[in-house]
Amino acid sequence: MSVRRHATVFAIAGLLCGATAPAALAAPSPSASPSGPALPAGLYGTGDPTYDGVWRQSLAFIAQKTERVTPAAKAVDWLVGQQCGTGAFPAYRDASRPCDAKTVTDTNATAAAVQALVELGGHRAVVDKGVGWLKTVQNDDGGWGYDPGSPSDANSTAVVVGALAGAGVPVAEVTTGGKTPYTALQSFALPCGGEDGGAFAYQPDKDGALTANADATAAAVIGSMGKGMAAGPSRTVKTTTCTDGSGLSPEQSAQNGAHYLATALAGSGHLDLPPMPGAEDSAPQPDFGNTADAVVALASSGHTAEATKAVAHLEKNALDWAREGGPAATAQLVLAAHATGTDPRDFGGTDLVKQLNATGPAPAADAATASPSADPQAGAGDDDGAGPGVWWIIGVGLAVGAGIGFLISGRKSRQL
Repeated sequence: MSVRRHATVFAIAGLLCGATAPAALAAPSPSASPSGPALPAGLYGTGDPTYDGVWRQSLAFIAQKTERVTPAAKAVDWLVGQQCGTGAFPAYRDASRPCDAKTVTDTNATAAAVQALVELGGHRAVVDKGVGWLKTVQNDDGGWGYDPGSPSDANSTAVVVGALAGAGVPVAEVTTGGKTPYTALQSFALPCGGEDGGAFAYQPDKDGALTANADATAAAVIGSMGKGMAAGPSRTVKTTTCTDGSGLSPEQSAQNGAHYLATALAGSGHLDLPPMPGAEDSAPQPDFGNTADAVVALASSGHTAEATKAVAHLEKNALDWAREGGPAATAQLVLAAHATGTDPRDFGGTDLVKQLNATGPAPAADAATASPSADPQAGAGDDDGAGPGVWWIIGVGLAVGAGIGFLISGRKSRQL
């Protein structure tokens, strides 16, 4: 999901006002403080990981596995080591200290990590603990908010769906009071009609009104199909249409969301960032992260042809953004390429996989070179693998993530 992509200040703003979710964020992270502690050796990216360490690591792994890249053992160990005893993951923590009551964990980081570890395989116990915790914090409407107990939102619910599905859990059977995750996602859907017909909102406003949100729509489309951040292209070609009425299936709601996204991308080939409050220049600027998420949503729901123009736009215009954005942003482009059958190793003349690999420890193996590195234990688990993930997610499948977002778990903001 994409999320995934905005700077720390925007991420914090998203958390406070519910603008977008992590599955939809991935913009340049602020540089690590020269006076601060050194970053963990296994961590991807050089920016401050406080708000997105687990998210960007997870998206990187998900994207790498779609291209048959096996990350280094120390990188995988770092992610596994972020999990608390409850099964939840924080955005980032100093693993030299045990989790306690002050450790802030969230659904997006947990769901993205679960999706990533499912893709890697060999971490069934960690995956099951993460899934177990997510089930305990499900809201009465069947969905999830970013923070445990906070109101449900489309991005967070979608990235959790990707985690559940990837782990082999029947999503429709995860219920509270008869409400499923799909029930929650459909509660954010706008009816057909008008320019926003078929879109999803991030969450209702204080009066219960729904406002179309492109990133939430991308995440919800993927989630409504029971997929994650690593979602690949659909085997079935669909015609974009919006079906009105009550009693729609999750698949129909997903297709309505795809219709909205296809319409939004039809003109320029990209989605736009909303103007920053108080900014003198209110001219719309391309939103590369959310555009990448929309590409994954469209391709995975049977509309690869409609995503083609957006992919071409990303190839031509988003390379600097991804390079500056770091692992999460680069991973989003890899996932968009994967979902549409575009070669991420020659994306507008750039090898995105090589670029992503360079943001972390040297991979243990890369199918492009067919030669393992000096890290033969990379990805080794403690038991049987969880099996390939469905997502995104986003390929999500986020994921992630997501992401994200994903969604992304969009979604509020997640840096890189």
